[in-house]
Amino acid sequence: MRIVIAEDDSLLREGLALLLRAESLDVVATTGAPDEFLDAIDAHEPDVAIVDVRMPPTHTDEGIVAAVEARRRQPGLAVLVLSAYVEQAFATELLATGGARLGYLLKERVGRVEEFLDALHRVAGGGTAIDPEVVAQLLSRSRPDTRLERLSPREREVLALMAEGLGNTAIAERLVVTDGAVHKHIRSIFAKLDLAPADRADRRVTAVLRYLENGRR
Repeated sequence: MRIVIAEDDSLLREGLALLLRAESLDVVATTGAPDEFLDAIDAHEPDVAIVDVRMPPTHTDEGIVAAVEARRRQPGLAVLVLSAYVEQAFATELLATGGARLGYLLKERVGRVEEFLDALHRVAGGGTAIDPEVVAQLLSRSRPDTRLERLSPREREVLALMAEGLGNTAIAERLVVTDGAVHKHIRSIFAKLDLAPADRADRRVTAVLRYLENGRR
């Protein structure tokens, strides 16, 4: 297995190289910048690229951009992306592609040598390796709030109007019902969304935020 490493942290870069070489893997190049990485891809045609998400000059998404370009230049190149923490946009994009010969790991996983090597071999073999913490965070952020499904159609109408910024009287006028009926619906919304009867304004804001964050389901 021929490997190119792109990591601007020299200690981590050389540590990775030593680890992989100790496992009899062929690290053909180590680089600290995107342009050097792409030059190494052209020169060595590796089987796998290990790439940091954030690289010079701006330390934003240069690593991801370089990895995409590397796979364009060398179709079938396996890429294992490393990140210091979960970058949801990049991880979601990676998962959306289907993940063939792609991996996304947190850097802390490198210290767990067996797990890291297993992920590397899976990616090189045509599979996918997504860090368990990445998966957990994506699920926790993207899972719909099923409590909204408890609401009746009328309660959804009331919550939608609340999201537009209407007060109880304006909602009553819009729906041609009494203020008392609106108040009853709102109390039911709070109960079904498990919003404790603390500060009334806070509960109203929280209910609206849940509605907006879940795509107005």
